Amino acid sequence: MAELIPEEYVIYALAALAGIFVVEAVYMLLARGTTSRKRINRRLRLMEAAPDNQTTMVQLRRERGLSDNGGFMLPLVWFNRLIIQSGLTLGFARLGIFVLVGAVATFAGLYIFAEFTLANAVMTTLAAALIMPILVLRHFRNRRHKAFSLQFPEAIDIIVRSLKAGHPVPVAISMVARELPDPVGSEFGLVVDEVTYGSDLETALRNLLLRVGQADLGLFVTAVSIQTSAGGNLREILENLSMVVRMRLKMRRKIKALTAEGRISALILSGLPLLLFGVIHTIAPDFYGAVWHESATQIGLGGAGAWMVAGNLVMQKMVNFKI
Repeated sequence: MAELIPEEYVIYALAALAGIFVVEAVYMLLARGTTSRKRINRRLRLMEAAPDNQTTMVQLRRERGLSDNGGFMLPLVWFNRLIIQSGLTLGFARLGIFVLVGAVATFAGLYIFAEFTLANAVMTTLAAALIMPILVLRHFRNRRHKAFSLQFPEAIDIIVRSLKAGHPVPVAISMVARELPDPVGSEFGLVVDEVTYGSDLETALRNLLLRVGQADLGLFVTAVSIQTSAGGNLREILENLSMVVRMRLKMRRKIKALTAEGRISALILSGLPLLLFGVIHTIAPDFYGAVWHESATQIGLGGAGAWMVAGNLVMQKMVNFKI
C-alpha cells in the first residue's frame, strides 16, 4: 500500500483535510456569533450605549415616526400610522428623499427614454409618487405582521410561565422584551419603558396595538385590560389565547396553501402581457413605436393597465380571507 501511494501525497491530503477542518471551525464560530447577535433585539442593542432606558425609548419612538411623548408627528394620521406599523426606521427626511429621487428617476425615464409628452410624464410621475410609497409601506407592514404573528404565541407562553412563577404582568412582559428578537422584543420593551416612566399598563398596551396593528394582538390587549379592571384568572385566559392564536395561524397557512393556484394564476395573467409587450418591442421596435405617440394608443394602454389593476384587485379579494 505504501508503494502505491507516495508519502508526499498522503501529507498533502492530510494538510488539505486539516485546512478544511480549520475553515469549518472558523465558519461555525462566526455563524454562532452572528446568530446570537441576531437574537438580540434593537432595544437591547441601544440600551448598551444609552445612559438610561428613557433615552432608548425616545430614540425608538423617533425612529418609528413618533414624537418624544409617543404622539403622531404628521397631520395625516392614517399615513403616519402606516409608517409606524411598517417598522421602517428611516425617518421622515430620508423617506422623503427616497420618494423624491424615485420621482425624478421616473420622470427622466418617461420623458427622455419613453418619449412621453411633458404633461403625461408629469401626471404619471405624480401618480407614481403618491401611490408607490403607500404600496411599499403596505408591503413592509404585511411582512412585519407575519413576523409578529409567528413570534406572538411564544411571547404569550413566556408571559404565562412568568405568571405561573408568581411574577406580575409588567415583569412578565419585560421577560418577553429580553428573550425575543424583533419585532416582538422591541415592541414589548417599549411597553415596559412606558410603564416604568409613568404610563399605566392599559395605556401602554393600547400604544403597542397602535404601533403594531396586528389582529391577534388586539385579543391580548383586550384580555389584559379586562383582567386589570375586572379581575380574573389571566394565566388561564392567556393559555387559551395562545391556543387560539396558534389555530388561527394554522388556518391562515392552510388557506394560503389552498389559494396558491389562484395566486399563481393572477401572477401569470398579470405578467404575461408585460412579457409579450417587452418581447415584441425588442423584436420589432416599430410595431409599437410607429403609434406610440398617438393619443389613442396612450389612452388604450392606460385603459388596459387600469383594467389589469382592477382584475388583480378582484383576484386578490378572492384569495385573501381574514381569520
